[in-house]
Amino acid sequence: MPYFTSDQTRGERSAKILADIFCALMLATFAIVFFGWLGGLAAFLVLEGCLLAVDWLVPSKDDAAGVVR
Repeated sequence: MPYFTSDQTRGERSAKILADIFCALMLATFAIVFFGWLGGLAAFLVLEGCLLAVDWLVPSKDDAAGVVR
């Protein structure tokens, strides 16, 4: 799925970036609090990697039927 779709406005794109930054900071904070510095950073990197992989693999409405990335 593309990060930005073709029908999003500039305001929606800016809000999406700000929301993603805020969520990443919150996830990093919680991971460090629960697992310490080293474990928290490792957990954060694994979690963000998984979230980015899901975003990449989920098809969007702009993709052709049966597209393989």
